[in-house]
Order: sequence, then structure tokens, then C-alpha cells
Amino acid sequence: QVQLVESGGGLVQAGGSLRLSCAASGFSFSLTTMGWFRQAPGKQRELVAAVTRRNSTNYADSVKGRFTISRDNAKNTVYLQMNSLKPEDTAVYYCNADQTNLVGRYYWGQGTQVTVSS
Repeated sequence: QVQLVESGGGLVQAGGSLRLSCAASGFSFSLTTMGWFRQAPGKQRELVAAVTRRNSTNYADSVKGRFTISRDNAKNTVYLQMNSLKPEDTAVYYCNADQTNLVGRYYWGQGTQVTVSS
């Protein structure tokens, strides 16, 4: 059974930092592209950052230079370090496992709330 469990969200002041973690189980984590998405109220879910199995990364333009995605295959965990947070970063952040090339689908975590106050 695939499980993605996010943690690390919370309330932080603008300019502050948070680190999100996503613990994965039930699939071949080291072979899977992992990503972080976010969804703000009234907006569509959007990609924040992703890391491939070869550790190539890509970021949304809005977070480049402030956020860093990383993975630890020994711990089956993906992280999102978020620095210089802005109020517009406020959203529910979701962990994503792209298994489309293996089983034809994505998997999602339950989400963790990040709120940045001005």
C-alpha cells in the first residue's frame, strides 16, 4: 500500500523558513520522481519543485532561489526547504510520487498547511 506522509507545515512570519518532509512507503522510492505541489484557496494546484531519481531538479519560477528540494533514498524521504517565505507561499503543500512510467498513475499525500503571515 502506497503511503506519503507529509510533515513540517505550520505558521511562520514572512522572511522565515520551514522544512517539509514526506515519508514514503509501498513503492520503489529510489526509482520515482518525487515532487511538491501546492494549492492556495481558490487556485489550481501547481508544481513547486520536483526531483528525479537521478537527482535532477526543477522549480517553479516563483520559488527559484528560495526553495530547495532534496531526497534521501536511504530514508525514503523527500524534503522541501523553504526560505525567505512570502505571504503568497501560503497554501496546502502536497507530496507527489510520479509512478506513471511504472504503474500508470500519480500518488498524493494528504497535504500539510503552510501559512505565512505578513
